[in-house]
Amino acid sequence: MKNKKIHINEQKLNHQYGYRTVKRLFDVVASTIAVVLLSPVFLLIAICIKVDDPNGPVFYSQTRVGKDGKQFKMFKFRSMVTNADELLAKLKAQNEIDGAMFKMKNDPRITKVGRVIRKYSLDELPQLINVIGGSMSIVGPRPPLVSEVAEYTAYDKQRLMVKPGATGMWQVGGRNDVDFAEMVELDLTYIQERSIWLDLKIMFETVKVMIVPNGAY
Repeated sequence: MKNKKIHINEQKLNHQYGYRTVKRLFDVVASTIAVVLLSPVFLLIAICIKVDDPNGPVFYSQTRVGKDGKQFKMFKFRSMVTNADELLAKLKAQNEIDGAMFKMKNDPRITKVGRVIRKYSLDELPQLINVIGGSMSIVGPRPPLVSEVAEYTAYDKQRLMVKPGATGMWQVGGRNDVDFAEMVELDLTYIQERSIWLDLKIMFETVKVMIVPNGAY
């Protein structure tokens, strides 16, 4: 996929009325059902986080950039120490991924419980609330940080033409084993080819990845 340049047809995206309607309806119904069915898992994870770090909050919210550059608060289960954002500046030099994204395999900010829930992508479950609220979709590009978008080229910004997703081609296609440029290509490929069937395929692959992790840390 390297050296492949994808240019999204914005007019074509804007005319996908049927797809967008079905996708939004599915997002709301599926996410609502998932939150209800997974509520015992939510409770168990919350208890584990509190036992591991009684003074910190269970949930963590962070400003991310969504469709058309609109900022929103994304929710996750807290997997890092409470001052993780402050420590990030000191760790920037140890970034293991090229491009506008920070990843570090042995990140010292991650808690014991955090390592487990991140490995199986359980820390992402609260994003179902974002999906219900409309700032995210179940399937879409990874929602970037404001600081990451500040480094984007015009080409990279094509990722922001659709709602970000709780899962996507990056998550099932290698995740942390994929560098920034490859992640952009995966996301743009999804945007160009997205359909109900592709969304269902990615969701199925996501379940498989949660059972047998593919590089999350």
